[in-house]
Amino acid sequence: MIRVSHLTKIYKTGVLEVKALDDVSFEIKKGEFVAIMGPSGSGKSTLMHLLGALDVATSGEYWLAGEKIADLDDDQLAEIRNKKIGFVFQAYNLLPRTTALRNVMIPMMYGGTAKEERLEKAKKYLAMMGLADRLYHTPNQLSGGQQQRVAIARALAMNPSIILADEPTGNIASKQAKEIMKIFEELNQQGHTIIMITHEQEIADYAERIIHLRDGRIVEDN
Repeated sequence: MIRVSHLTKIYKTGVLEVKALDDVSFEIKKGEFVAIMGPSGSGKSTLMHLLGALDVATSGEYWLAGEKIADLDDDQLAEIRNKKIGFVFQAYNLLPRTTALRNVMIPMMYGGTAKEERLEKAKKYLAMMGLADRLYHTPNQLSGGQQQRVAIARALAMNPSIILADEPTGNIASKQAKEIMKIFEELNQQGHTIIMITHEQEIADYAERIIHLRDGRIVEDN
């Protein structure tokens, strides 16, 4: 599903260069549940942005489902982000004045899904998240755990092959965090490839495989 070869990312500010990723290589097979761990400044967020086709590497290669990301133009990258990757963020990234239902429908609208199908699928995914009675609630009417469930439903909207989760339990209580991680386990059992960024060992332990980063390099992969 994913092959990363000698990936390096350098940020330049004037004459200053910061090597956020340094010669990183690994493969992720279809259906794996992988956690990427590391302290602040280890490069895990940079890696997340590269895997999500939100940024490009300074050097090295990234292949996603057989496609070399560096060879794709902006429109092709946008299509990959819309159809092949579902994003779940720590801050939920929901539209604040928009209902849960409409938040889930938005990726499908950009993807060209017909209105009736958008509505049907959004209701289905919110029901899967236990939110069938919260369809018309806005984010400020939902708890942190409920908002993250809406975000997961939105990530599933286009039936992506990969779910990228960036600190998905970082803003919610521990009981809700366990409920969210159970959802990710179930999604993985259904065949979704899940890549999760976290700094919490207890959360990383839900994954089948943990990649540890430090100073932009992989120091452990087991």
